[in-house]
Amino acid sequence: MAKLKELKREFLEYLEIERGRSIKTVENYDRYLDRFLAYAKTDDPKKLTEGMVREYRLWLNRQPGTKVGREQQPLKRRTQNYYLIALRAFLKYLRKRGIEALSPERIELAKVSERSIDLISPQELDRLMKGPDTSNLQGLRDKAILELLFSTGLRVSELCSLSTDDVDLSRDEFSVRGKGDKIRVVFLSPDSKKAISAYLKARKDMSDALFIQYGKNAKNASDPRLSPRAVQRLIKQYAIKAGITRKVTPHVIRHSFATDLLSNGADLRSVQALLGHAHIGTTQVYTHVTDKHLREVHKKFHGRKS
Repeated sequence: MAKLKELKREFLEYLEIERGRSIKTVENYDRYLDRFLAYAKTDDPKKLTEGMVREYRLWLNRQPGTKVGREQQPLKRRTQNYYLIALRAFLKYLRKRGIEALSPERIELAKVSERSIDLISPQELDRLMKGPDTSNLQGLRDKAILELLFSTGLRVSELCSLSTDDVDLSRDEFSVRGKGDKIRVVFLSPDSKKAISAYLKARKDMSDALFIQYGKNAKNASDPRLSPRAVQRLIKQYAIKAGITRKVTPHVIRHSFATDLLSNGADLRSVQALLGHAHIGTTQVYTHVTDKHLREVHKKFHGRKS
């Protein structure tokens, strides 16, 4: 009889090799499933029951989540669903292998409130973009990062994985490999091309990474490539410098990219393609924050005319 721990290992290999999931996704699934198996205390797939999953959900709901001030918040429903999605995917894999276990259809996700989008105003975005000091190499790099993020809507992981050969400044577009190993085309604005060009001209190193580390720790780094965490930190610093009180991350700039397109009349399918979303429902979350057009329609066409 195949044991759950061994099946979990084979499932993770299947995700990475056959389904093309990223290393980060596989690591997350590993963590989510480890927590369930530790709770289940069994290595027999046949002993995974609906009752066990129901008790596990109650247990998850009582686990501590993020700490706000001095108060410990419970684990968010959305986070709980990540655990259930991983478990459901694992059960689907077991069924695909012909292994008797709980049906994945028996696992329903918790209802969550509509996702809110963190946004900054156009004025705040403008101040953020003007933050880097372009009289030095690090400032030129940071300016190029900000302009490229807003021009393309790249995820921070996609941005950090870019090499100098990936971005052809003689053209207004380039291809990027995103989630699920899917390739999409993104487009360069004149401002982003100008910023990247200025940064590359100022560089004297031989690294093929587009964005690299600078500072006292850079010389001892095993990989000169800038990490996603480093990009998050530098954007946070520029947000503080710009006087933006709310949290600003690379993903907030991605949100600004999407809402800017929709506010100016872009159709949802095109924005979906530019963002690299697998499902249109993921893109639809932006529509409720782009109500300027709806307001104009209401004003123009609704109500009695005097």
